[in-house]
This record gives sequence, C-alpha cells and structure tokens, in this order.
Amino acid sequence: MKFNLDGLPVYFPYDRIYLEQYEYMRALKQTLDAGGHCLLEMPTGTGKTVCLLSLITSYQMANPNDCGKLVYCTRTVPEMNSVMEELGVVLKYRSEQLDAEAAAAAVVAHVEMGDDSQQQPSGEASSASETAETTISSNNSAPSKKKRKRIYGPKNTEKNNRQNNMGPSSHANGAGGSGALALCLSSRRNMCINERVLRESDRESIDAACRTMTAPWAVEQAKKKKQQYQHQAQAHHEQAQTQQQQQASSSKYGASCSYYDGFREAGEATSMPSGVYDLEELKKWGASKNWCPYYLTRQAINHASVLVFNYQYMLDPKVAKMVSKELESESIIVFDEAHNIDSVCIEAFSVTVQSRHLEQATRSLGRLSSEVNRVKSTDGARLQAEYQNLVAGLVDQGLLDTDPSEQVGLASNVLSPDVINESVPGNIRRAEHFIAFMKKIVEHLKARLRTVAGPSGGVTSETPLAFLHRMITTTSLEAKPLKFTYSRLSSLLRTLQVPNLDDFNALTNVADFASLVATYSEGLPRFAIIMEPNVGGTPNPGIQLACLDSSLAIAPLFKRFGSVIITSGTLSPIDLYPKLLQFEPCISASFNMSTFRPCIHPLVITRGSDQLPVSTKFQDRGDMGVVRNYGTMMVELCSTIPDGVVAFFTSYSYMESIISEWDGMGIMRQLTKSKLVFIETKDVVETTMALDNYRRACDSGRGAVFLSVARGKVSEGINFDRHYGRAVIMFGVPFQYTLSHILRARLEYLQTQYQIREQDFLNFDALRQASQCVGRVIRSKVDYGLMIFADARYNRHDKRSKLPKWILQFLGDGQLNLSTDTAIGQVKHFLRIMAQPVDQESLKQVLLTVEEVQSLARCESGTPSIAVDY
Repeated sequence: MKFNLDGLPVYFPYDRIYLEQYEYMRALKQTLDAGGHCLLEMPTGTGKTVCLLSLITSYQMANPNDCGKLVYCTRTVPEMNSVMEELGVVLKYRSEQLDAEAAAAAVVAHVEMGDDSQQQPSGEASSASETAETTISSNNSAPSKKKRKRIYGPKNTEKNNRQNNMGPSSHANGAGGSGALALCLSSRRNMCINERVLRESDRESIDAACRTMTAPWAVEQAKKKKQQYQHQAQAHHEQAQTQQQQQASSSKYGASCSYYDGFREAGEATSMPSGVYDLEELKKWGASKNWCPYYLTRQAINHASVLVFNYQYMLDPKVAKMVSKELESESIIVFDEAHNIDSVCIEAFSVTVQSRHLEQATRSLGRLSSEVNRVKSTDGARLQAEYQNLVAGLVDQGLLDTDPSEQVGLASNVLSPDVINESVPGNIRRAEHFIAFMKKIVEHLKARLRTVAGPSGGVTSETPLAFLHRMITTTSLEAKPLKFTYSRLSSLLRTLQVPNLDDFNALTNVADFASLVATYSEGLPRFAIIMEPNVGGTPNPGIQLACLDSSLAIAPLFKRFGSVIITSGTLSPIDLYPKLLQFEPCISASFNMSTFRPCIHPLVITRGSDQLPVSTKFQDRGDMGVVRNYGTMMVELCSTIPDGVVAFFTSYSYMESIISEWDGMGIMRQLTKSKLVFIETKDVVETTMALDNYRRACDSGRGAVFLSVARGKVSEGINFDRHYGRAVIMFGVPFQYTLSHILRARLEYLQTQYQIREQDFLNFDALRQASQCVGRVIRSKVDYGLMIFADARYNRHDKRSKLPKWILQFLGDGQLNLSTDTAIGQVKHFLRIMAQPVDQESLKQVLLTVEEVQSLARCESGTPSIAVDY
C-alpha cells in the first residue's frame, strides 16, 4: 500500500493497515515535522516496527537534504535481526513500487507522443499495472507469514524470503530504489569470522582475542614476520592461497588476523554496495572479500542511511564516543522497547568496586610497574613520546577522538567539557608517577572497605563531594588529576601495548570510579556513594557509585539530535517519563488496540478457592495458606489451559522458596501430570536450553509451563506467541527491593528534585514490569491469550489504572476481584470462544483499505485528499 499522509508518500508493505498503525505513523510524522521528541505507546503485536520503518524511510526519501540517518536502537541481537528483516521487506516493496510507477509513467509518456500502435502501450500499461498488483500481493503475503513466525524453528519459506530481501541489492537503483544502505553493528563476539578465534576462544574471550590480533603493534610484528617468510617462500606472487592457509600462516608467523589485514590493505576500496545487511549478511560479505565485518561496519557507518544497534552505542559514553560521535544532528534516533530506558541510563553511569576488585587492581598495578621498567630499559622513547602527547592534551593525543582502527584505548564516562579541553596535569604525566598515584587511590578504597566490614562498620552513604574531600584529606591527592584517571590509564595501556584489556578490568573500574567522583562532585549531587559490607547478597564488601539522575546519559542526545523517539508497548503511566528523563516531548500518546474479537482476557484473582486473599506482600508471602492457594491455582489453570503457560514471580528467591514449598505439598507432582515444568535460572545457557525444550514440548502437544522471574531475561526479550503462550500468570506485584540503599537514595533524589512521590514511582516501576510480563502473550491480531494478575493489590484502582490502555480496554468489572473457581469458569468460556475458526470477514473490518485511509485522511484534514494507490 502506498498512501499519502499529510503530504508525505508512505510506502507500507501490506495491502491493509490497522487504525492504530495509521494513528501511530501520523504521530511520528508530526514529530518529525516539528523537529521534536516524542513518547509513543503502541499495543504489542500490532506492527510497531514496520510502522516505524515505513514512515521514517519514506520521510528520508522525501526529505533527502533535511533528514539524516535513522538510528534504530534495540536491546538484543534477535530483536536487531528482526528489525533488519522487516526493513528488507519495506525497502523491497518500495523499490518494486517505484519500478511500477516508472513503468506506468513511461507508458503514459509513450501514449502522449502519439505512437501509432495505441494497443501496445495499453497492453503494456495493463501489464505494468498487473505486475505492480502482483508484486504488492506477494509482498503482503510474504511478510504476513514471516510475522507469524519467530526465530525459533524457521521454515524454508521464511528463509527464502529473507535471502531475497537481505544482502547487497540487485536493483539497478539500489535498495529501496534510492541506494539505501542499512547496517547493524554488534560486539566483536557476534561479528567475528576468524575460525581460529572462534575455535580457540570461548564467547567471553573473543573480544580479548580480537584485540590481541588487531592491535597496531601486533599487526606490525606480524607484518615483519610475514615479510621474512615471504622472502623465503617460492611462490611470492601466488594468489590462490586458501583462507585456511592464510590463517595458518598468520598463526605461525604472527598473531594477526587475515581478515583485519585484508581490511587494512584494501584501504579506500572497502566500500559496501547498497543493501540491507544483518549480522549474517555482514559476515558473508566480509568473508567473500576477506575483510573483517566488525571494522568494515565501523567504517561504513558514515555512509549508511539506516543503522541498527544496541542502546549502549548511544547511551554509554564509553561506547558512543567511538561509534556514534560522527552522526549528523539531523539523524532520527529511535529507542524501541524503551520502557526501561531510565534504568539503562543509570546503569551506564554506575560503577561498583568490591574488595576482590581492589586486590586484582593491586596486582595489575604491579604488572604495569614491571612493564614500565622493562620499556624504559628497552624503548624509553616510547614513554617519552607519550609524555609529550599528554602535554599537548587529551584531544590532541587522540584519547577522546580515536580512529576507528585504533584497538587498545578506553573511553571515559566523563562528559564534562572541562576535562576534554584541558591537558593532563603534570603530576600524573610520567608513567611511574601515575602508577604511584593509582596505588594511593586503591589503598584508600581498601581502607574505607576495611572500616565498613569491621565490627563497628555497616552501610554508609555519602555524597561524591564528602567522599572526595575525605580522600583528598587522607591521601594528599589533588582533585584535578583525579578527573583524568581513566583517560590517563587508557594512554598508559596503549603505550605499553597491553594485549588483553580484560586482565585490567578491575583497575579500569577503579579509575572510572575516581574520574566520575571527581568530575561530578560539585553542584547538585546526582550520584550517591554507598558502602556496604555485603554486596549482591555475598559477604564481599564493596563501594557503589550509583547514578541517581537518568537524564545524565540521555540529555546529550536530546540536545544534539532533532528527533528522539521513545516507544514501547508498556510505557504507562506515560506522564512520568518526561520528568525522569528531563525533556519535553512534542507528542505523547498511548493507542488502543483495534480488534475484531476480545483476543485478550485479563483477570484479577484476589482469592483462592477457600476465599482467603492471595498476595505476595512481605507479611503474607510466607503464609502456608497463600502458598497452597497459589499452588492450587497453578494446577487448576494448567489443567484447563492447553499448550503453553508462562508464570512470572517477583524474584528468584521467592520463586525458589515457593517451588520448594509446592514440592513438599505434592503440588509439583500434580502439575507435571498436565504439563512439563521448566524453570528460568540466572545462568543464560541453562535458561536458553530450558526455553528450547519448552517450545519443543508445546510443539509436540504435551504442553508445558515455564516458571520465570519479572525483570529477568524471559520477561524482556522472549515472545510467547500462539500456542507457546496461551496464558501468562503474574504472581504478585513486582516491586523493587525497597530496602535497597541505592533505591532509597534514588527515591529521595526523585522526591527532592522532581517532586515524584516515593509510592508513585514504585507503583509506576512495578506496573510497567507487570505489563511487560503479561504482554509476552500476544503477538498478532489472530493470536489470543489470558493475562492473569494473581494478587489482591491489582484490584485497587491506583494499581490497575497504571496498566496500558490497550490492556485496560479489555478489563471489565466482571473480571475483577475473582476467586480461583470463578476465574476458571471465565477461562473455560474464553478458550471456548477463541477456539472457533477466525472469521476472515470480521478480521477485514479492523483493517483499513486504501480507500478507507484516503477517506480518513480527508476527514482529518478537512480537504480533499491526494490520490492514494497500491
């Protein structure tokens, strides 16, 4: 479908559109026209991604001089690949539509020239029209199949569609008919194609192995050894050497990567043709050219029109300064699934240093000291050159403006321009002086932790200013050099040619801690320093530098870019985000779900079968009556609901305790009679295997129940569409741990600075997490599922009113304050209705045709609409 939206031709790759999709794209268009930011809550399973891509790519094409890149930020790699696949569909449809329009225009021009053979052009026009209709029909049918599938168990049809849409474009005018280049960027471990690295290193060590093989000195050493070998080789000019031989030679004659060497040798020739490249296509393209996909993508970013990567590439200054620093101000930034964006911003500026980290930092300083002495005796000019660079300042040295090919360098979290524009203080320019400086910092932190862990110690909270004053008084250090600690360490590691930065993670954490404390100690205290004898529930004392202001990380984006779009299916209550992130959205909207049948059925269960209240409140969660009622509820629901059921608990500790109690009561044995039971753990590999087996059980017809935790991996990035999730049960209200000292400090900060009441924020945070959990159950209009809120507190208006509009529209008074028995009756009735075949005619009633979109646009504008075609 191609339609006109307020004067903008929009290429939408389906022949029908939902009303909320049209309203969503209209809000996006108004945001881009106003050059402002927006908050948009779109129901899950209604095509939010395709709306974003269709509208913004159409806007880019219509405004090539005024519109920059589309930067689409996601949370996980599967989400990234899903976006790229959808983008491939959108651009393919647009190119075919432009071809059809060009063919039709050529026919019209031919007719106007007065050609004698009038029938032939007519036939060509008819053929062109039929071709365009056939193309659109095929485009619409293919994505609909793809949309119902997920990355688990893809079928051959989906693979074929993906192969047609991904990779270099075969179109004469490039992808989308406009030469678009779409790239996604991830970490080295997700983009590496060096077989030796992948074979010899585990997943966590791939980054370190890559840096070791691509560091400038490693490349230089390998080059020298390779030249010596080539002088001795017989076939100096042979080009038929296989990749295995190249890698073997690089392994034997130097720790260099043949793909990175090929990338560097190609130089300016390392360009990428127009197309849509996800991670797999980037690997294929890099392997075909013998170029490193990671560095190829880093270099090609400036030439791309669409970029897809993780939140951290925009919000974490340590990564953003190396990746997104050159994005033009006209770029459009999209944060998808951004319901937790304030938490992501806070984590980017928070640092935790434990006692074991300080011991590792001490050992790292000893290694650095020995290495400095060795370099002084063998290559003193290297340290002298570093000293001269430090005199020139950080920018001139390149620590804050590094070249993409520079491997070993650390970027600082510090944003202050005062640090960026100054030269490094003289008392830490010499390497040996800086090491002595760092030793004082480490020893001071050890002394503070000994005090906290001692018999008279305990939890202590300080402002950065008070902590810094005590450090300066105790160690006789100055505040100004502390600001440069992180950048100065980066310079030293690079000068000493340290191959594996992961060995110095503890030391870099200490340096990051010192830099942040010194930089943000003045003015409004936006950080809190919490010292605890037990961090993370273990007897390991630690110091936590907790960022309290989530706007600190995202404020530069609001200031730098014209349009930042924050969107998700669970942003309610939406009015708190402008306060938390400190910005003024030009549009803030939450959309309802148009549906031809009540495909969502929320239920609030407040009582068990014995009519006793059920709740996970701290004073009630240990009650055996509550535990028994929850277990009976689970057994009865699982015996009634077919296929897959997902249950979420408020925390890992609560889930473990209640499962243990259920096992003692025999409830787990009853549960396994109707369904197989799978449990989420803190181990990612175990959880992934459990998910795969859970889906296998659902596919086989055996049925399964997955027990998981709110705020865990399953609640954020995994969809349970179709038979994989016919019901989601939310046991309790997932409040944060209110006795956390970091949370208490943040609540106090929000109350003081933004006048956000403590209970308002806690309710807001808990209900958005609950909404995110239950939202996993539905992924399309023809899907259906139950949303069961099993806690008496959900019956209160101040709780349930904070659920998204698209959930509340299905939550009637008859679905509140239910007992388990009453809820089972409603579950059976709902499943009986949903088991009927989908009425295609009813489904079409909620889908707008081109003519209906044209009529809607005319009604909204009050003027005759421009012609809409498809």
